[in-house]
Amino acid sequence: MLHTFHATRGMVTSPHHLASQSGLDVLKKGGTALEAVIATAATLSAVYPHMTGLGGDAFWLIAYPDGRTCVIEACGAAATNATLALYKEAGHSTMPWRGGLAANSMAGTVSGWQKALQQSAALKPNLPLQDLLQDAIYYAEQGYAVSDSEATLLREKQAELAHNPAFMAAYAGKEALVAHAEIRRNPALGRTLRHLATDGLESFYTGTVAKALAADLAATGSPLTLQDFATYSATLTQPLQTDTKGCTLYNTPPPTQGVASLAILKLFDTLYAPHAESFAHVHGLVEATKQAFLYRNAHVGDPAFMTECAQSFLNNTKRITQLADSIDMQKALPWSAPSQQGDTTWMGAIDASGVAVSMIQSLYFEFGSGVFLPQTGVIWQNRGSSFQLAETGWNVLKPGRKPFHTLNPALARFPDGRTMVYGTMGGEGQPQTQAALFSRYARYGTPLQQAVTAPRWLLGRTWGMESVSLKIENNFSPHVVQQLKDAGHDVELVPAFSAMMGHAGAIVRHQTGVLEGASDPRSDGCVAAF
Repeated sequence: MLHTFHATRGMVTSPHHLASQSGLDVLKKGGTALEAVIATAATLSAVYPHMTGLGGDAFWLIAYPDGRTCVIEACGAAATNATLALYKEAGHSTMPWRGGLAANSMAGTVSGWQKALQQSAALKPNLPLQDLLQDAIYYAEQGYAVSDSEATLLREKQAELAHNPAFMAAYAGKEALVAHAEIRRNPALGRTLRHLATDGLESFYTGTVAKALAADLAATGSPLTLQDFATYSATLTQPLQTDTKGCTLYNTPPPTQGVASLAILKLFDTLYAPHAESFAHVHGLVEATKQAFLYRNAHVGDPAFMTECAQSFLNNTKRITQLADSIDMQKALPWSAPSQQGDTTWMGAIDASGVAVSMIQSLYFEFGSGVFLPQTGVIWQNRGSSFQLAETGWNVLKPGRKPFHTLNPALARFPDGRTMVYGTMGGEGQPQTQAALFSRYARYGTPLQQAVTAPRWLLGRTWGMESVSLKIENNFSPHVVQQLKDAGHDVELVPAFSAMMGHAGAIVRHQTGVLEGASDPRSDGCVAAF
């Protein structure tokens, strides 16, 4: 995929083609970009359930034509009953990744949809909720063709997921498990979506849906209760922002790693790298990533427990300059820092009025906690598995505490009037892919689709694999790869268009109203526009 798509009336991009089309249908009915993203996210919950769903969290970054930019934080906190004593009594010294005790934080996704509808209503009357959820209801009830990534991950993670009989029953196919392109249905999810369309999204937290969710979670040993549901609500907040080469970049504040994404590009701004895809380009971004990750790992988590302000760090010119000066443009900094994992879905939409949305929605690990809730068809996230089981320290478990999030949707405003939404899935790779995509497009003038398609790299781990190597797709320039090795990078070649590099996408709106969009050939997605 090298050709960048163009349109004028509205555009959506996501990692699954059916979801992109759901968003486009909403735009065609006169819906806002916010409503289009809800429809896209709902369909992804039905057709891409290994990556996202109603049982997860989400972060929205929204830009309005009048210059306002805001964030919807739909991030659930640890359950009231999620105490250190509970896990110690169960024999755990580290947080489990799968099972009921991993399903220990509230899901914020649906409350985020509700908050987005409230924002949309200020622009124009909302479309009926039924219109936004109708495709997701259809695919849940009538079935969808299982993607290759879902089928592959289902088999790779089978041993971790088999503990939940309801999960295995939900994924039963002609053989042991559903296969690629086999039709899979989730009628319980269809019923849940119908309830939400009829009773309102708040019923996920206070209605019949909430009662069913809480009962099934309790049966798995999850510490979540109805009280946790009833007291949760997504919040509206301000984004982090920084200036770089004339552009204003935006990202989400803690507990996300958005500060790392901005810091990478802020640091790279000071480095001499005149050519795209050169050694200086890749090496400079990798070394900037190391500095940004060292800050992230030391400081970022629930802002109520942080000792440093992320925005103040970005505003501290002296400190940024010191970090940039520490980067050796000829030699790699030895790297053994622990990394953060997790996978997700990024989606974006811009409507004809210029409202732009960059949104990420996730279950954390593939299939989240592996807890399938049979009454509702929902898979619950395991975001709380990132907590540390300790009395003190970084990201330690405390009831009501927000877990650290790899999720971070990105957005940029250019001095010529362009607005850009962009992002990717990929845990540790999200800030790195954002940096590759944005630098190619904004700094070097690479066409948008080529900026997404071009070979990528990843420092650290993804897809649950422990690794600190610098993974590079094998269609990168052999000369640059050798230069990276000579500089001391622990280079590991991986297949071209590898899923471990994430599923990126982007949309740019020009001041003329022209839209250009890109989707990742590493995903099952597409750009949908009119």
